[in-house]
Amino acid sequence: MTQSQLNRRHVLQAIGVTGALAVAGCLDSDAQGNSAGTDEPAAEEGLPAAKTADVDRIARDPTDIPPPVDWDEPREHDVTIRTERVTAEIEPGVTFDYMTFEGQVPGPMVRVRRGDRVNLTFDVPEDLNVAAHNMDFHAVYGPGGGADATTIAPGDDPTQISFTADYAGVFIYHCAIPNMDQHISSGMFGSILVEPEDGLPEVDTEYYLGQHEIYTDGDVGEKGHHGFDFDAMLAEQPTYVVFNGQAYGFAPDGGQPMQAETGETARVYFANGGPNLLSSLHPIGNVWSRYYRDGDLLTEPERNIETAPVAPGTTAAAEMEFPVPGPVKIVDHALTRAARRGALGVIDVSGEPTRDVYDEDP
Repeated sequence: MTQSQLNRRHVLQAIGVTGALAVAGCLDSDAQGNSAGTDEPAAEEGLPAAKTADVDRIARDPTDIPPPVDWDEPREHDVTIRTERVTAEIEPGVTFDYMTFEGQVPGPMVRVRRGDRVNLTFDVPEDLNVAAHNMDFHAVYGPGGGADATTIAPGDDPTQISFTADYAGVFIYHCAIPNMDQHISSGMFGSILVEPEDGLPEVDTEYYLGQHEIYTDGDVGEKGHHGFDFDAMLAEQPTYVVFNGQAYGFAPDGGQPMQAETGETARVYFANGGPNLLSSLHPIGNVWSRYYRDGDLLTEPERNIETAPVAPGTTAAAEMEFPVPGPVKIVDHALTRAARRGALGVIDVSGEPTRDVYDEDP
């Protein structure tokens, strides 16, 4: 890292929220907590028209997960992550400017074995960003979980850190600049899975879901382009609570449900990015047959858990079986969020029953 870049990092860390955004070239209405620009209609005139989306779906495919660890000696992994601001639909006709790691929500899962070395290159391209960013890994020993060393503004040279994955578990990572709550709400979080030396029990399918709140200046379902609402965030009153950045993105009506077969076992990695609300994770029509609370992969998992709290800044892991066909709905059991704000996904289970445990027409 150059001395000028190092000096700039120190400035970003010292001058606080508004100053950091100003150095990053973002001292505009967003930085002031008002998402409407001067050339857009006033709030009483309604939202501006929806923008053209940059991506078809902001939601990361829940099966976009690296394969299980199949090595028994420490390895080195070269990982590059870049940030990208994209416009996408929260739901049809409702657009929002997301901040992301690698263009989707949540950020890509990093999967390693305990004792492995990770060489991270972090990039904030000038043409894809308007604010400074960094990465705080909850799996990292070091100042800010790596955030101090990775803080850069758009157009700075990519920065690098190297760390040993010293403790097993599944953990959050997120942006942690002074405006971290806005950045996480806008999509900047993901998970790193550090498998124990002996690995994890084999399952047939794995899913990767990330819940977060989106605070906007529009109402749920209001068509148009939604700007970020700092006052709503301060009041912890989100417009949407979603999985993988999209309202009902894994539900049948307009979404893409997850798929499974009867007789299979599935593991869900569930990251609650927050930034503020606890999630009450529940599978409707099933239970978590093995639940790894708070991402603890070393303690014997809890059994047959119906609903489990997942605090903001936590990734949990949970397993379930599918003895009968039909939809299994994963929800935040703070049910207004599931019924009205977007926090619901469906696993569509097909096949013949494997056990006589349910008869809908006796």
